Amino acid sequence: MPRYRQGKSAGPDEFKLSSNENPYPPLPSVIAAIESELEINRYPDGSASELTAKLADFTGLSPDHIAVGPGSITILQQLLAAVAGPGDEVIYPWRSFEGYPTVVTLSGATAIAVPLLDTFEHDLEAMAHAVTERTKAIFLCTPNNPTGNVLTTEQVEWFLALVPSDILVVIDEAYIDFVRDPAAVDGLTLLEDHPNLVSARTFSKAHGLAGLRVGYALGNPEIIDVVKAAGLPMSVPNLAQRAAVASLDAIDDVRERVDHLVSVRNRVIAGLVDQGWQVPPTHANFVWLPLGAASEAAGEIFARHGIVARVFADSGVRVGIGEDESVEPLLNAASEVVTSLTVDLG
Repeated sequence: MPRYRQGKSAGPDEFKLSSNENPYPPLPSVIAAIESELEINRYPDGSASELTAKLADFTGLSPDHIAVGPGSITILQQLLAAVAGPGDEVIYPWRSFEGYPTVVTLSGATAIAVPLLDTFEHDLEAMAHAVTERTKAIFLCTPNNPTGNVLTTEQVEWFLALVPSDILVVIDEAYIDFVRDPAAVDGLTLLEDHPNLVSARTFSKAHGLAGLRVGYALGNPEIIDVVKAAGLPMSVPNLAQRAAVASLDAIDDVRERVDHLVSVRNRVIAGLVDQGWQVPPTHANFVWLPLGAASEAAGEIFARHGIVARVFADSGVRVGIGEDESVEPLLNAASEVVTSLTVDLG
């Protein structure tokens, strides 16, 4: 079975850019909400009623269109538990989120990994051709982790028109808050016309609540009801629910922080381009360096500069967007990679 590898931890003089985390702690109002929710001798609200109501206000959907779970990867697992099993197939792009092979294997289904295009984008045509009578679900990842590319609304609508309506299509939008491309898809806007579509989202990235594990699904109430039934009861602690509610209450401050991280991202990309890199256009809080066989050697160079990156052997290096102070050592490391290794800059 494929094992999910967590990004390496960082030492006191290093920047942890290996897990696409928000480098900033939760907002003061969120910390206050956490501190007020210390009645941990009681079971949590199994229906996450307050958070679901808040998400309904935030998305414009009714509460029966929303399911809350312990992180978006668990939402994906619950979806597959409901629709797929031995003898079935699940299609996803590759390389993409490393959790996909794990949740597919746990469901008992067969993984159909469709390689990305040379531009590191989804090969939607090949994914559509991969559909068989055994296909039960398809994952789309936008922005794609680890390459950062987005799918456009036009692309997704074209793809959905090709896929039979009885196949579940999950659009994984963990990094949607960092997207600034007006043509990029927003799964929320497509749900009404496509009842087989589900959007999976998380509080881990933009909201900086990765350690509390809160994710949610948006979709057709019939599917959402099954998602809830497939999950373990009371799996999201009240503390996590309260923090997520407080973070939505402070959404303007959250967006201000995200805007700053996007500006840091733009500085990193500009610096890499000045060095000669031709990196894929990223719309997430990370950048992808397609280094192929030089990936592990490049990862060691980044580590010497205090940058803990995520190395995918024989494929590339994904570097998260972190604190302002991380930009200079990141770019210094990238420059040394260029000068000391034989690499194709893109």
